[in-house]
Amino acid sequence: MLVIISDLHLTDGTSGTTISSGAFEIFAERLHDLAASASWRADGRYRPIERIDLVLLGDVLDVIRSSHWLARRDVRPWTNPHRLEFIELVTSITNDILKHNDRSFAVLRELASDGGLRIPAALSGGRPARDGAEQAVPVRIWYMVGNHDWFFHLRGPEYDLLRQSIIRSLGLSNRADHPFPHDPAECDELLDVQRRHKVFARHGDLYDPFNFEGERDASSLGDAIVIELINRFAASVEEQMADELPATTLLGLREIDNVRPVVTVPVWIDGLLERTVAYPTQKIAVKRIWDRMADEFLGLNYVRQRDTWNPNDLVDGLQAVLKFSKRLSFGWAASISSWFHQLRGDDNSSFARHALLEQDFRNRRAKHVVYGHTHSAEGVPLDASYADTYVLNQMYFNSGTWRRVFQPTRFDATEHEFIASDVMTYLAFFQADERAGRSFETWSGMLGIPPHETSLLRLDTTRESHGARQTVSPPALHGHRPHFLTPPAGAPVVPARRK
Repeated sequence: MLVIISDLHLTDGTSGTTISSGAFEIFAERLHDLAASASWRADGRYRPIERIDLVLLGDVLDVIRSSHWLARRDVRPWTNPHRLEFIELVTSITNDILKHNDRSFAVLRELASDGGLRIPAALSGGRPARDGAEQAVPVRIWYMVGNHDWFFHLRGPEYDLLRQSIIRSLGLSNRADHPFPHDPAECDELLDVQRRHKVFARHGDLYDPFNFEGERDASSLGDAIVIELINRFAASVEEQMADELPATTLLGLREIDNVRPVVTVPVWIDGLLERTVAYPTQKIAVKRIWDRMADEFLGLNYVRQRDTWNPNDLVDGLQAVLKFSKRLSFGWAASISSWFHQLRGDDNSSFARHALLEQDFRNRRAKHVVYGHTHSAEGVPLDASYADTYVLNQMYFNSGTWRRVFQPTRFDATEHEFIASDVMTYLAFFQADERAGRSFETWSGMLGIPPHETSLLRLDTTRESHGARQTVSPPALHGHRPHFLTPPAGAPVVPARRK
């Protein structure tokens, strides 16, 4: 059985919030249940599975989000990664992440230990033992890098030492003297695991022009946005206006790096200010701080080097969408999202279109293509091909995230409202006759934010709800009965089979 999770974004605690160790305990229980279910075979008999491979598909340790990058001006992700100062800072941040999340990692270490996961043993009649007899199922954990932990893909003895620390803390099966893979082909054993399960999995950042610029051993524009704009902005507002702004505003700004896509952050700030700040002068002051920092970010040599004569390049686009002073009077949020999606040549946030171009999809070696990165869990049918009597169904999955997400509301886009929730997703893939012959199983959960946190982020509770002003009766929504009460009309349609 192969299980995939991604985008946990565990930090050193200097920015935003991360998911608690309770999520890992829930996951360990689910993994135990999955292993027991997978041990029921296609012939109806129970036979414990041989092993579990758990793949951490990138952005698990989040080095980029640390505010320690701001402590000095001469070290940034886009400077020389083999300078002593660079290595020391990345090592320090990584060790802080390992220490800050040790209770969570203890759950992974326990799973990877001898006998860490046990399920009922099998009786001779193909049934599980009910007398407490158990059998251990080995768990091997593999780490792949994304765009927030790409440092572990770097070569060199200093990074080997860093990988050793991570391997010990998480109970990994990776080799310390090899870069943690970004592509499955970079690790023979991991590639074999994926192919045995007919899966092709990578983080997916290489399809995001903000977060991948041709090679994974180098930084990207997305790193600069997080460090020089997102991280600096919240710290600067607190430094300059902590005595003036309501505590609710300052608390809200600490969640700024949970907003996706990151280019919609100005929209989110606008909504936060409208709901938590009473005085227009204070709103204007906060927006001016953002605009000034956006100018400073756009003036960085690293950013200006990416400004080209092409009127549609990334930097020109950022100049148009980042600043409040250039905001559109109508359709601001929609225009930003549309521009962001068009950068990838698509009209929505899904990466399913890129899965169609993967070699392992096109040569039908992979039944399932898996990415992370977008933070949006999904399952998309790609193709159903036929050869003689054989049917191959190919699907794209996204492994979502394990962090708090803020999503824009749909009712009135001009309100710039977002709703937060803690989310968690895992994907499981089965080989041969595991799970009674089924090939995959996915699970996604959302946990709402406690009421006291919601009220802290919103002070205009006396404002009349815009929904209360509108009367919408059920018949006005649709004029037909529920579809499950409608009898089928005529003979069923049988789709023609493709050759």
